[in-house]
Amino acid sequence: MYNPKSLKAEEFISHQEILDSLDYADKHKNNAELIDEVLKKARECKGLSHREALLLLDCDIPEKNEEIFALAEQIKKDFYGNRIVMFAPLYLSNYCVNGCVYCPYHAKNKHIARKKLTQEEIAKEVIALQDMGHKRLALEAGEDPVNNPIEYILESIKTIYGIKHKNGAIRRVNVNIAATTVENYRKLKEAGIGTYILFQETYHKESYEKLHPKGPKHNYAYHTEAMDRAMEGGIDDVGLGVLFGLERYRYEFAGLLMHAEHLEAVHGVGPHTISVPRIRRADDIDPSVFDNGIDDDIFAKLVACIRIAVPYTGMIMSTRESKACREKVIHYGISQISGGSKTSVGGYVKPEEEDDKSEQFEVSDTRTLDEVVKWLMELGYIPSFCTACYREGRTGDRFMALCKTKQIHNCCLPNALMTLKEYLEDYASPETKKVGEALIKAELNNIPKEKVRNIVCENLEEIEGGKRDFRF
Repeated sequence: MYNPKSLKAEEFISHQEILDSLDYADKHKNNAELIDEVLKKARECKGLSHREALLLLDCDIPEKNEEIFALAEQIKKDFYGNRIVMFAPLYLSNYCVNGCVYCPYHAKNKHIARKKLTQEEIAKEVIALQDMGHKRLALEAGEDPVNNPIEYILESIKTIYGIKHKNGAIRRVNVNIAATTVENYRKLKEAGIGTYILFQETYHKESYEKLHPKGPKHNYAYHTEAMDRAMEGGIDDVGLGVLFGLERYRYEFAGLLMHAEHLEAVHGVGPHTISVPRIRRADDIDPSVFDNGIDDDIFAKLVACIRIAVPYTGMIMSTRESKACREKVIHYGISQISGGSKTSVGGYVKPEEEDDKSEQFEVSDTRTLDEVVKWLMELGYIPSFCTACYREGRTGDRFMALCKTKQIHNCCLPNALMTLKEYLEDYASPETKKVGEALIKAELNNIPKEKVRNIVCENLEEIEGGKRDFRF
């Protein structure tokens, strides 16, 4: 049944293949010689199969685990350097017809405050996000063909791109909405979206159907095959993810990597991003009800093994995770994080009252964007607000070709420094600006080409003088 080139969900995510792979990894998790062979292959930075990656995930040998974490950190540096891309979610509507038992937006929840932003309210939210310094958003909306039709999403995207406030502008809009048709994906592509993101939640079909007892999302195959329809519709950057805690993490890990293998086999390009959310408390949702939760140590190893298995793929960690967890895990493969996030509809303009909750989940990292930016820089990372690849057409196979050959550094480091400079000039606190100026000065020396370094220095001076939006 297992066929990564198939377009049928139950064939490219084969239940039996996952069970066989889990059994294989469990039997060989103490086989040092076999683990060394997999690590040797991994050091070539061309990725691993789901079965090979499972072996590393299950590895019980302490010194080999040290090698796994060290290799993940090195691969992250080789492909993405010390840059961390910043973004924020923007919740448009929490109207939803689905019955997902882990989400407070489920249709049976009658006491959550249902909200849908008007275009005027969206503009105010965008201005608030621009005033924080954000350039990249991820749109979120429940599935409701009456309240949240595709026309509403398209109009909202047009509104967001049209808002220019002071020096602010949203330069990339990623979209996380329910699985839809090829025709609608074409419309999203024409609207200028960046990445289409859709979390699988769980790859275990039986569990999936129980967790989604009613609504369009109940259809496992339609949901799981969405990325193929998105790519058929012209969207070449897609983002995968599971909600860890719903099912056994080893099963999800295997399914996630099989999905990545499928996209590579069929479309010639794997996922642009992989997200690693863990279930969190929310209105009428108690995460302790789900007995597959994972601790921070397992979470860190999941991130490390995903990074090793798909070295070219961006990895996203949201404010679901605490500052302490983010600081622990970020070294092992994370390339994008959110900052200053609100998971409620209209939350950036109007803080919620206790009896007017509309958030999808509780945020664990409640720091402002400025605090997160300063923290990253103090850890030695470059907070990047860059959107140049998307705007220059370096997407899909064009981005992956540069990334897999590690040539993306030639664009990314200069662009990261210039967009960070914009943030420091327009939005940073004095303390953050001081740390950032020192970081930029040091990082200029890491631009390998003298000609590029000279151009960046000239552009940095132009940014100080008031000009914006330089990019390679």
